[in-house]
Amino acid sequence: MAVGEYDQRPSVNKHPTMRLLNHIPGFLKNKYFISFAAFCAIIFFFDKNDIFTQISRHKELRELQQSKRFYTTQIAAEHKESEALKTNPAAVEKLAREKYLMKRDNEELFLVPEKPDIQKN
Repeated sequence: MAVGEYDQRPSVNKHPTMRLLNHIPGFLKNKYFISFAAFCAIIFFFDKNDIFTQISRHKELRELQQSKRFYTTQIAAEHKESEALKTNPAAVEKLAREKYLMKRDNEELFLVPEKPDIQKN
């Protein structure tokens, strides 16, 4: 070959790993892309606050907020009942009769158990 002439034959790498590397797109060989992909894999999958942990914590937070709303309404209802018991003697008698099955001396108390509804086939 003379000086300044180029070889017209395509360069063929005989080594198997070089053939494999030639099939990989260029952006996948970029060191910044590889670094970014490794960073994302560590953050999303291997960190103590990975994506799966975040999803389960978010679900737990929603359940806790729901239970907070439930208990807040229960506390309000109990507070209302407590105020009624402090001011109304009829409410005290009603509570004693219904919850503690108390009765007056000249009364008899009959408890009738409720039958569960039996569905007919």
